[in-house]
Amino acid sequence: MDKQEEVVSLADAKEQVEKVCKRLAILHLAFSKTLVDELGEEKGTALALKAIKNYGIWVGKGAQKRAKNAGLDNSPENYKGDLPAYGMHDKVEVTQDGNEKRTKAYGCVMGKVWKELGEEKLGRLYCYVDPAKYMAFNPEFKLIHIKAMTDGDDYCEFAVRPTTQKDRDDFIDNDKDWSHIDK
Repeated sequence: MDKQEEVVSLADAKEQVEKVCKRLAILHLAFSKTLVDELGEEKGTALALKAIKNYGIWVGKGAQKRAKNAGLDNSPENYKGDLPAYGMHDKVEVTQDGNEKRTKAYGCVMGKVWKELGEEKLGRLYCYVDPAKYMAFNPEFKLIHIKAMTDGDDYCEFAVRPTTQKDRDDFIDNDKDWSHIDK
């Protein structure tokens, strides 16, 4: 007897991913706001950034393991598979700016939530996961935000760029502010 495979529509799949992204955005805010409220803005923000860095390291190490298992090195073009293909953004496009490949993500679900709640500043802390995950995958590179919805832009724009020695030193030092990496 054949087992019938259950199938859902792409629209339903997108809707389900969007729900999870909204919840993740609110969860991030709950933790970050609690830290800031309890410890003050400076200490709370620093601790939230430390948590996001650790989160990014776990994500980046997972991507590194997937690349290795596929017989690939940890060059930036082999970083794959940590974001859902559907439902997290309204649209994603890859463009070229001179020699630099850029990715534009329109309608970030999480960014929309933070904007609706008036919490773009705290929401923006989550976005530091991007440089952190890339540096954990390969310390020689970082994924930066050229534009970010949480900074008031209409969309998010990313580029992979080489890191500096200061980037690498500040990233591995748990007592340093490493947020400059995403500038």
